[in-house]
Amino acid sequence: MSESPSGLRERKRQRTYQAISDAAVSLFLAKGFDAVSVSEIADAAEVSKPTLFRYFPAKEDMALHRFADHEDEAARVVAARAPGAAPLGALEAHFLAGLDARDPVTGLCDDPEVLAFHRLLYGTPSLVARLHSYTARSEAALAAELAGAADGSDDGPSNGSADSSGDGPSDEPAHGSAHGSGTGRAALTARLAAGQIITTQRVLALENWRRVSRGASAERCLVTARADAVHAFALLRTGLAPYA
Repeated sequence: MSESPSGLRERKRQRTYQAISDAAVSLFLAKGFDAVSVSEIADAAEVSKPTLFRYFPAKEDMALHRFADHEDEAARVVAARAPGAAPLGALEAHFLAGLDARDPVTGLCDDPEVLAFHRLLYGTPSLVARLHSYTARSEAALAAELAGAADGSDDGPSNGSADSSGDGPSDEPAHGSAHGSGTGRAALTARLAAGQIITTQRVLALENWRRVSRGASAERCLVTARADAVHAFALLRTGLAPYA
């Protein structure tokens, strides 16, 4: 059976995204981010400038396209966890598996090309600033999954455990909002949890990258990186009991 026209268009669209990003990153690595013009990137990718901007609204996005597939990764891990498995346990296992696989997202990768890209990223203030928008979307996607885990819509903890223990005062209205008592607090809890989890993963990845960027091999750093990750998720469990 032949592929549908919409499927072909999407594949072509993704190839164009990748071609522009690859051309941009090659130029950035060779000349430095600030020294490369949008016109140079368009020429290298063999597209017009208007086409380039239809795909990427900012030059920074051309470099950070490599993170696009990872924006909702944490949310996907929570959504796909085994029945009865806790979100934090699933996220920890996924991060540890990434370390073992030397996934560049964990920072524990000493491939020369990956190291060069990370130097470009962390050494360019505008890229670091733009990365926060990707982080914000990761947090939002994860928060949505955690909210489902806590409100009883899947195998996660019940709404009562996510909202509060009932031992202390609450600033929720006595009769709740139009969405029901506790809904606002549960959503806030999910957003706070997502922010802490995504930040923890980012800090762990940055620490791993710093080690390998100073010349240590990924293999040599693995034991420490795994111990750090276990420690970090243990700290999360202390404060994020509803998801532990």
